[in-house]
Amino acid sequence: MKLQAGKLISRRPVMLGLVSGGVALATACSSLSGGAGTTASAKATLLPTAEWDCYLPGGIPVPENGTLVLEAEVQLDAVHDVGRTPFGRRQAAVTQAGTFKGPRVSGEVQPGGLDYHLDLPNGVVEVEQILVLTTSDGSHVLMRNAGTGPDAGDLRVVYDFEASKDSQFAWLNEGTYVGRRSIDAARKVMRLSIYDVSAVQSSGNVVRIRRPAGLPAQPWEYRRADPSEQRGEEILTEIVTLGRGQSVRNGKRGNRNVLPITGGTLTGIVSGRILFGGADYQSLGGGGPPIDARYLWQTTGGDIIIVRNTTNPGIGLIPTFETRVDGPFAWMNEGKYLSSPPGMGPGGLTISMYRSR
Repeated sequence: MKLQAGKLISRRPVMLGLVSGGVALATACSSLSGGAGTTASAKATLLPTAEWDCYLPGGIPVPENGTLVLEAEVQLDAVHDVGRTPFGRRQAAVTQAGTFKGPRVSGEVQPGGLDYHLDLPNGVVEVEQILVLTTSDGSHVLMRNAGTGPDAGDLRVVYDFEASKDSQFAWLNEGTYVGRRSIDAARKVMRLSIYDVSAVQSSGNVVRIRRPAGLPAQPWEYRRADPSEQRGEEILTEIVTLGRGQSVRNGKRGNRNVLPITGGTLTGIVSGRILFGGADYQSLGGGGPPIDARYLWQTTGGDIIIVRNTTNPGIGLIPTFETRVDGPFAWMNEGKYLSSPPGMGPGGLTISMYRSR
């Protein structure tokens, strides 16, 4: 079974409040724990849905049957309870710094990584992560990972590395990697264990992941706008502050420039602040959109909104939003929106967003 590089087939309604600097109580986040549980699927190959195939539509093997690549321990900045969104119950974890070590690679996990955890009504779990590693030789590696499981007790994450082809860790671009992700909300720690399963044979025992009927699939790709769309009513202006860039040169998908998002403000129909975490994951070599910003807002009322603002060639930036369906900003889950290009302003990058008409 081989990784399909860069390809993924499309993919309590009450806010719980943020405790201890943005981290929800352990009981509220127990579904995030993940790991190798004692569920019926523990020794089986998982067959993911076509909508969220995690790079391995033919089946996700048991990670521990492979060869250990690395283990990581990462401190958490916050675990935000987004609430019940159109796709399921969503929580978003933001990382601080961490370390990783394996037989052939070691280094640091950069702060500001995102972990989007989705619980479906039937117990199925889906996870998306975006993290940046710094290896022992000082080079950066981008990971955008996708995971699923029949429940939180058997969550399997498929890891995709973008490393420089010129570095001693270029081998990370090859192989097939599956692992575990667990979150200890009480200690504010996320742990990863990643295995190379390239040589693992699919088990004859297969457990198929099933989605509830009628539930829309969360998107992996960004929205493509129609060239006829025009800006309508302005909904907000944001001022975004950025950290120091992290570059992947001559990587598996070309050059990357990651600009970490450290904070900012929102004014307009939607007002509040931009939370620490996420980045603009720019593609400089045609391996993706030139601008692909993924980050989080918190409104003045406390609602969390997941944001993705991405370049459409020949059109400009197109934002999409995800937030709770029973909140005052549920309208942002629907409709179409356009964005101005970023411009330098006092305090950071200035971007305005509009309804599309």
